[in-house]
Amino acid sequence: MLFTHATILTLDSTRRIITDGAIYVPRGSNRISSLGKTAALLAQYPDEEKYDLTGRIVIPGLVSTHMHTAQTLLRGTADDLELVSWLCERIWVLQGNFTKDDGYAAARLSIAEMLKSGTTCFLESMFADRYGFEGLCQAVAESGIRGCLGKIVMDKGTYAADDAWAMHPGLIEDRETSLLGTVKMWEKWNGKADDRIRVWFGARTPGGVSDELYREMTAISREKNIPITMHCAEVKADRAFFGSVGHTPMTYCSSVGLLSPSTVLVHMVHLDDRDISLLSESGTHVAHCPTSNAKLASGTCRVPDLQTAGVNIGLGTDGAPCNNTCDLLQEMKLAAIIHKGASYDPTVVSAESVLEMATINGAKALGLDSEIGSLEVGKKADFVAIDTRGVSMQPWFNPVSAVVYTATGRDVDTVVVDGRVVVRNGELLTMDEGQIVKEAERRSREVVERAGLGEKVRPKWTVE
Repeated sequence: MLFTHATILTLDSTRRIITDGAIYVPRGSNRISSLGKTAALLAQYPDEEKYDLTGRIVIPGLVSTHMHTAQTLLRGTADDLELVSWLCERIWVLQGNFTKDDGYAAARLSIAEMLKSGTTCFLESMFADRYGFEGLCQAVAESGIRGCLGKIVMDKGTYAADDAWAMHPGLIEDRETSLLGTVKMWEKWNGKADDRIRVWFGARTPGGVSDELYREMTAISREKNIPITMHCAEVKADRAFFGSVGHTPMTYCSSVGLLSPSTVLVHMVHLDDRDISLLSESGTHVAHCPTSNAKLASGTCRVPDLQTAGVNIGLGTDGAPCNNTCDLLQEMKLAAIIHKGASYDPTVVSAESVLEMATINGAKALGLDSEIGSLEVGKKADFVAIDTRGVSMQPWFNPVSAVVYTATGRDVDTVVVDGRVVVRNGELLTMDEGQIVKEAERRSREVVERAGLGEKVRPKWTVE
């Protein structure tokens, strides 16, 4: 198919922008065969089926480097709470009452929202065994999205050094279920669905995993080439935990083998200068989640300093209870703005650098930058067309600015993953959206009632 008449942000090494551009993906192929000016490609492939993208800006498919697919079923159940209450009294209690069918419904809801808002590849942080990991894999396979799927690794039911931060009993797993279970899922699912599925270790935050289990996991990671993702240094309690064992966040991670180009550490708010140097030296990646960090009052990640140090930074939405959306376009806008306010410097964290975080940097963090993250001949045909013809997108002069500062997921018109059109005219083609919504609505209420939190999630104001 020949996709024509678009403004194309290639994100290639020269950051080329092609006006009135076209992309050619041969029938039956999942790779870009040619891209350039529309007139040239029309002349070269006159008999190809045409897909007109006039008035659209085309970008590489967005890559979310931090996502909790199960939590989308819990959207709006824990707003405006401080973190201990948010986690221990709401989210863990709700998730501890999930069934495997709930996990599958949540995964489908998350994936549908991500695809419709332009995310073509995501990193699931730590899917619990009780949610049904195989259902998550099946949802990825059915939908057409790419998924790097972190299955939880843990052997403790606590958080940081505070006994008050106790997990719900329904979520606690041991070494055999978590670590060895992840290896089994990797053996069964890694590379499936035309290589759209990759299985990762999704380690719990330090304090929830013993040093011995971390070291065993990192040894297996090196042996089998299984990447690792982990929340780290998100809140002040994390920093206190590291101090209680004689470490900073990154010296601890180094001591158990976590610092590696195959590791994505998430949030990374409470770092000192030495931590940033260790990240840079090791090639470890960071997933930045500004909305989650702001809403939960965790703090602000030192993104400008990380950028100066050469640390690769991706972007993630985190889960729906601490963001309320899976829309990575909205996350880009906050990522480009929040650091300007924090630093009193409007020139830091430019729109261009944020678009890189959401595309090529994210692909690099997932070890997929040779295949996705930019639009180049020979790479996988993963791209998104944003419709600029409506009043909310006009006028625009710089397409990068239009994408980062103006567009939201509602402006996504077309999504292509692996050469297949999965969203056309804003409509999801690979899944029954109405059925997904109906199932999610029913199951979300069942989870809340099962957890005994029906009164807790009601509106604060009087309902008549």
